[in-house]
Amino acid sequence: MVNLLQLIVGMVFILVAAMVFCNALEHLGESLGISEGVTGSVFVAVGTALPEAIVPLIALFGTPHGEGPLNFGAEIGVGAILGPPLMLSTLSIALMAFSVWRKRGMNGLIRPEKTGLNRDLKFFSFGYFLAILLAFSHNFFQSNILDAMVVAALILSYFFYVMLTIRASSDLVKDGHGTEAEDELYLKHYFKLPNNIATVAIQAVIGFAGLVYFAHVFILGITSTSQALGIPAFLLSVVLIPVATELPEKVNSIMWIRKGKDTLAIANITGAMVFQGLLLPVMGIALTSWQLPWEKAVSCIGTFLAIMWLFVHAGKHTHYKVKHFMVNGGLYILSLIVSLMVFK
Repeated sequence: MVNLLQLIVGMVFILVAAMVFCNALEHLGESLGISEGVTGSVFVAVGTALPEAIVPLIALFGTPHGEGPLNFGAEIGVGAILGPPLMLSTLSIALMAFSVWRKRGMNGLIRPEKTGLNRDLKFFSFGYFLAILLAFSHNFFQSNILDAMVVAALILSYFFYVMLTIRASSDLVKDGHGTEAEDELYLKHYFKLPNNIATVAIQAVIGFAGLVYFAHVFILGITSTSQALGIPAFLLSVVLIPVATELPEKVNSIMWIRKGKDTLAIANITGAMVFQGLLLPVMGIALTSWQLPWEKAVSCIGTFLAIMWLFVHAGKHTHYKVKHFMVNGGLYILSLIVSLMVFK
């Protein structure tokens, strides 16, 4: 009963915190005069992706240590790093499209800003592939020098990505992709505080703190329930925990796409993927054996298939159709079924 209450409370307040955080970041982007790409791919993406960074730390340092190269805590930690990109590239994309299905139709258009989307997909693919390749190589040999080189490459790549995204901002604003806040700042509307940078920052901190805390509450409910049911640790971390940690991205993107802010909606998801593909593996490489047996590669394969599908249509058209993103949802279901078969 307590576990169920944790799930419900965590989910409800994650939604509330996401709305508060999202509203603050819209006003911040508008105040700074930056593009939707920077707001979505950098500011919001990093903020809402931080729960995913916290989960591996909780798993690694807050769970009992067992024997073998992947004890329970380390196994959840590795899975919690590899699992979220699958959730974002498949289920989150599909849910975002599903939220506008009745309004736009299956052939309705979704029009993200293309250069930013392609940049996000390329950087994520590079980082995620490099991290996965290193994890597979650890099944056969391990080199501290190679690990250090990969870590350096991932960190520098993310720094380069942020610089490119910010550099492209001014041109995008001129082309009509500037960040615009439609709703009044909540602290101004409900508490009559002035609408300035300080108030925006306070609301952003409140929203972010709520995201982190209630994601943790939700995760505790999932983990305790799953352990009681005897669900394998790696399957728990790859499939179930991302449901909680990716809720902020899902909620933000659904709210934005329903307002017609396609670039913000998709940049929030793909920007979070870049953060997860480039920086989260650094944590795994530093704190675990970063080893991925072949039978646990289902989530990685599903993620790459989803990215390839997005690349195919990003290269052919200036837009997507709602039905294109529904395919990503099918890939998530397929990955889930295969995972359940592997761990049966």
